[in-house]
Amino acid sequence: MLSQHEIMQTIQMIDQQHLDVRTITMGISLLSCARSDPKAACNAIYDKITRYAEKLVATGEAIEAEFGIPIVNKRISVTPIALVAAAAETDDYAPFAAALDRAAKATGVNFIGGFSALVQKGMTEADRKLIASIPEALSTTDLVCASVNVGSTKAGIDMDAVALMGRTIKDLAQRTADQGGFGCAKLVVFCNAVEDNPFMAGAFHGVGEPEKVINVGVSGPGVVCTALKAVKGQPFDVVAETVKKTAFRVTRMGQLVAQEASRRLDTPFGIVDLSLAPTPAVGDSVARILEEMGLEVCGTHGTTAALALLNDAVKKGGVMASSHVGGLSGAFIPVSEDEGMIAAASSGALTLDKLEAMTCVCSVGLDMIAVPGDTPAETISAIIADEAAIGMVNNKTTAVRLLPAPGKTVGDRIEMGGLLGSAPVMPVHPESSADFIARGGRIPAPLHSLKN
Repeated sequence: MLSQHEIMQTIQMIDQQHLDVRTITMGISLLSCARSDPKAACNAIYDKITRYAEKLVATGEAIEAEFGIPIVNKRISVTPIALVAAAAETDDYAPFAAALDRAAKATGVNFIGGFSALVQKGMTEADRKLIASIPEALSTTDLVCASVNVGSTKAGIDMDAVALMGRTIKDLAQRTADQGGFGCAKLVVFCNAVEDNPFMAGAFHGVGEPEKVINVGVSGPGVVCTALKAVKGQPFDVVAETVKKTAFRVTRMGQLVAQEASRRLDTPFGIVDLSLAPTPAVGDSVARILEEMGLEVCGTHGTTAALALLNDAVKKGGVMASSHVGGLSGAFIPVSEDEGMIAAASSGALTLDKLEAMTCVCSVGLDMIAVPGDTPAETISAIIADEAAIGMVNNKTTAVRLLPAPGKTVGDRIEMGGLLGSAPVMPVHPESSADFIARGGRIPAPLHSLKN
């Protein structure tokens, strides 16, 4: 039973502190849609998605109206298309992306994820075809998101795939140059990708997941920042406890929405992902939380320690509030989507190297970072390799979503609007990594991967 005080607290968090359910994501298995005829496969994909997700948006809107809880996005994730399309007798997988795009528009969702391949230990022919199709697929569709998992703690890092992804990102940036390279905002390169992530652009429906499932992503950086203002100057023990209690309250809201959506859609409840996912709005920033802990600016010395505390406390608070916590659950640090990080990067206090250090302790990785348009593909691949190594060795999910901005250089800015925000173009090291990337092969898994 909720007390009047708890109800008033929640209303205040929604009205004044940007608390929301960031996404209700329906995961759908497309394994039954495999066909040798690519046109028949695409038709089966469209039919299944539109049948299962027909009422997703309407249900989300009804819950939002009834409970007064903002539900920002309604989304779909599907089985990695490289697995579904493998049986098709074609070298071009772009039509599969077109089918996903049509289905997303027919159901009214914001994005659909799963134009994906899992290549941590090597690439099948289908994986290669999918990766080769990514530039065409993402430059000719509006709502499709793609991801490629190039490494894991168990398998090591597929450096051939890493090299290929550097070239793919460059190609995609050029194909969407008229939009500032926007296509790259819909492509994530992972290490240790999770199967139940509800957030885009990295969501896909893993092969270990059920036929269909409801996963919910909750966010509330503004709520956490406000709570910390009440404990200014207190020891870190108090800071951690405050974040935990706040994360608990936020996650309970997500649990309520997830269970209600599951019941109304007659679809199993999967997980609640409590991830502090910022937006460009003032008061909804992860960077400002770190600064509230006592840092003059995000990026200065102490930033990594502050982020480590925040990420851990969010997980501890969230896991006690839901029967199933999953996805990425922690703190995101997407530069273009965080008002405080945009300011810190623009001032020079927050650098690419510092962001890499921060990814050792946050939930994901180098996210929504604009780099000069003339950055070599090999440099992009090397950045991916560095980030994958952090994930592999630390047994955590890491990711890279870089935005090479065509025609832009350090100090320029790219504007994407909406939740994607804007990003200052940040410098990369000018020294070459080409010979390193050219080696290819596989970086072996670390010794501690041998658990059996």
